[in-house]
Amino acid sequence: MKIKTVEFIKSAAEFSQAPFDGRPHLAVAGRSNVGKSTLINYLLGRRSLARTSGKPGHTRLLNFFLVNDAFYLVDLPGYGYAAVDRQTKGQWGPMVHNYLENHEDIRALLLLMDLRREAGSEEVKLMSWLGDAGLPFFPVLTKIDKLKPQARAKKIRLWQKSMLEDEEFVGELLPVSAHLKKGREELWARVEPLLLSEPDD
Repeated sequence: MKIKTVEFIKSAAEFSQAPFDGRPHLAVAGRSNVGKSTLINYLLGRRSLARTSGKPGHTRLLNFFLVNDAFYLVDLPGYGYAAVDRQTKGQWGPMVHNYLENHEDIRALLLLMDLRREAGSEEVKLMSWLGDAGLPFFPVLTKIDKLKPQARAKKIRLWQKSMLEDEEFVGELLPVSAHLKKGREELWARVEPLLLSEPDD
């Protein structure tokens, strides 16, 4: 996919504030320390569109970016390791759940997971819920540049083996790295058909 224009539209603190203009939505989810902002900047070909932070839990709202005037890329609040008060953290789950379950224009979700670790309870619960909700999702492996090539390849094989049994995944695991300039075009090639198709196709 060729990214021609990207515009930050708004941040939403609740479901009712999300855009409802008929354009498709591509949501991005992951743990607070998975490198979500870095990956979003890489996918959109921008240096600092999505803010990166050394403190986990930086994103606390639904952030909407309009891409090519055609679809929204939606940065969801991270889960786990969030350095915020309990009340604020407790509001994220219902807000994200409400958005994913009830917004009719969501076409797919990118589920970011750190290659160096295994899927935790939060990822497992989210994957199960997405499967029950019938929302297509793509498992994306991040932080792949943190491992040497041999260790990286071994870890990817272990992830692939563990995920083959899950029928809810769309396609195979996709390693993506802004640092290594890897996986961007492959990811867009898989996601683009869902963004261009009609909801019932």
